[in-house]
Amino acid sequence: MADELPEDQRLHFISPKSYEHPADRAATAALQQIPMMDTVVRKLIEFFEGSIRQQLLAGAVRLGDDQMPEIWASHRAALARLDIDEIPDLYIWNVPFTNAMAIGSKSPMVVLNSGTVSLMDEHELRTVLGHEAGHILSDHTLYRTALAILLMIGTRPLSALPFFAGLPLLAVRLALLEWFRAAELSCDRAATLVNRSPMTTCQTLMVMAGGASSRKLSLDAFVKQANEYVDWEPGWDKMMRFGRELAITHPYPVRRVHELMAWVRSGEYDRIMNGDYVKRGTKADARAEAADATEYYADKFRGIFEEAGTGVRKVGDKAGDAADKVSDWLRQR
Repeated sequence: MADELPEDQRLHFISPKSYEHPADRAATAALQQIPMMDTVVRKLIEFFEGSIRQQLLAGAVRLGDDQMPEIWASHRAALARLDIDEIPDLYIWNVPFTNAMAIGSKSPMVVLNSGTVSLMDEHELRTVLGHEAGHILSDHTLYRTALAILLMIGTRPLSALPFFAGLPLLAVRLALLEWFRAAELSCDRAATLVNRSPMTTCQTLMVMAGGASSRKLSLDAFVKQANEYVDWEPGWDKMMRFGRELAITHPYPVRRVHELMAWVRSGEYDRIMNGDYVKRGTKADARAEAADATEYYADKFRGIFEEAGTGVRKVGDKAGDAADKVSDWLRQR
């Protein structure tokens, strides 16, 4: 069970719907309309997840009360603030750049890169752990694990993986990358609910972007940099960056800072902190769940599938048909 916290620190029964970014909800709703998607994802995980667990057990260090206890305590506290009772295993492995991940379908695990632990102070590290706790509460780990597996497969020919012959893995990977970037925006919000400091979340993103200690960096200058990127005048340069963003797992840190601060300015952060949030088990509003953006993501995913290779067009068309039905249903409400 998670550590006991004072009543004013634990967000009792908070639903992930309270903090999820609209792009995350829309991308998830569209992704779930793609025929075969869950089948492919579950087969990927079934085939590889046991191997991932063995790799961590053999080649990483599992943290606990007797192994880096201060980080283990911070992990437990981050989960407790989001009112998550089950405590996932926490590992650190020898990877020098700053990152972390929550993976695993049935029993999630959190993995910290050694570079993250070496570079960040305790508040920044708590922010990272809160971000991963947000992925767990939002149940992002199914698709995240599938994407991690696909990225590990990389560019190896499918002939080397006969089990997956005929599956549109490139299309699945591109669709999952699009969804992943949207999900990251949700979990920056979750991290802020854990650390109770929007500027600490921005500071953590700055450290991850620069690879230098926050003591050596200016957060004010980084926020100005974020505004400059978002406000860039339309033109060829702005068009080119959409192509660059297509293959990355995380939105650029400056965009994440901008999106987080827009959420804070909207008043949603303060509303949750004042105890006004959606509780688990509350029936979701179908319009809020999918919204108009669902159609945008469904069209985008259909395009990804259409461009991915032979035989994928049929899958994409089915996804588009499903999206049209969802949109028609919403318009009737």
